Amino acid sequence: MRDLIDPSLLPGLDFMPPLDLTPESLPIIREGMEQMSAAVPEPEDSGVEWREERIKAPDGHELLVRIYRPLDGDGLLPAVLHVHGGGYVMGSVSTNHLSNIGLAASTAALILSVDYRLAPETVAPGAVEDCYAALEWLHGNAAALGVDPAKIAVRGESAGGGLAAALALLARDRGGPTIAHQNLIYPMLDDRTCITRLPAHLGAFVWTPQANAFGWRSLLGQEPGSADVSPYAAPARAEELAGLPPAFIAVGALDLFLVEDMDYARRLIEAGVSVELHVYPGAYHGFDVLPDAAPVRQMKRDAVAALRKVLHPGETG
Repeated sequence: MRDLIDPSLLPGLDFMPPLDLTPESLPIIREGMEQMSAAVPEPEDSGVEWREERIKAPDGHELLVRIYRPLDGDGLLPAVLHVHGGGYVMGSVSTNHLSNIGLAASTAALILSVDYRLAPETVAPGAVEDCYAALEWLHGNAAALGVDPAKIAVRGESAGGGLAAALALLARDRGGPTIAHQNLIYPMLDDRTCITRLPAHLGAFVWTPQANAFGWRSLLGQEPGSADVSPYAAPARAEELAGLPPAFIAVGALDLFLVEDMDYARRLIEAGVSVELHVYPGAYHGFDVLPDAAPVRQMKRDAVAALRKVLHPGETG
């Protein structure tokens, strides 16, 4: 099935094999991800400064956030609350460190990345509640941060995209801070994919059905596909999608999440939500691990353009 992959993306499979997730392998994989993130050098003269803060969640635990700010930003900046990926079971604010530096520069926005609690140590709704606490903190401290509270978007990749979508639902239903846009990169939205028969080439690479079942089982604390799963854990379970922020959804044509992402986009459109959906031919889950490949550059341009359209509505070109 490698013949289905865009040739420019084939090198990514050499250092991103399918994940064999088990309770025994998870600590090792987590450590490996952190080591890989730490080993990548930070660019010089990026034009972006960053720092970390610890904020208090409503139940009293501390939550780490990493804040990126473009140095040449004038006046109040828009903001993007970023949620990292990792199948709900791995990753940290270090996972997308370099890409968040680039995102702050390319969107001319403050980026706040949240280090939410991972499963299986913390089951749903712990992770989305952490994201909601970060959203409230960002909104409540907008003046001190130099942020326009009316221009806050959410963004995430994979599980982070699922949490960003869940956060949009939660903020709507609680009457919480207004979210201007949701930027969902191959989001992990539907636990029922675990019990759905899909063509073999969907999920054959990187994030497989086995890994998906492990991630959902860890997050839910029960078998995926059960009848009583909350939409704040699996956003595709939401019965009502009206009133959600405009969405950008990007997914590869070989991604296990292709069908659930396309279906979520369809349902958002039917609910009257503005949606921009992009499907990238020959792309597997996590294909943006190769930043210089043509499909990745295109996806980044598309995602940033969608963000800038909302965060900088007055600009032309």
